[in-house]
Amino acid sequence: MGEQQHVKFPQEVIDEYAALGVDLPALFSAGHLGNRMGVQIVEASAERVVGTMPVEGNTQPYGLLHGGASAVLAETLGSVGAMLHGGSSKIAVGVDLNCTHHRGARSGLVTGVATPLHRGRSTATYEIVISDEQGRRVCSARLTCMLREVGPSAAADLPQAGRIDGA
Repeated sequence: MGEQQHVKFPQEVIDEYAALGVDLPALFSAGHLGNRMGVQIVEASAERVVGTMPVEGNTQPYGLLHGGASAVLAETLGSVGAMLHGGSSKIAVGVDLNCTHHRGARSGLVTGVATPLHRGRSTATYEIVISDEQGRRVCSARLTCMLREVGPSAAADLPQAGRIDGA
């Protein structure tokens, strides 16, 4: 599960972060809880973030997808959307996550789609719908992130995988 992901970011977003020394696609491909859980972000923009996660390896004792795993997928997708909305001068920090679990999933992949409910200057709220391979809703989630201003030196605080220079 540690393989390199190929996240589809808009080129202008990749260029904006590259100017700050941040390799945005690499930042979303290594060393994260979501990576250990098999989360794959397949599409990312401030308007829509799509990702998948396997059920296998992310189950509770009854063999069903763990609610916490759904929460990880939801927070990952919503945070990426909020971060892209905030731009390179802000970081997105989750402050509220609500998940309603509608049905269980025992196998296959679940897909989450995050879309904005509110995109402001200091907060962003995303709705995340997680569905099974048959298109049935497994979980509905809502994530609110605070958007905090950061200075240009913030790239130095990123994990090595997200830095262009690798230092």
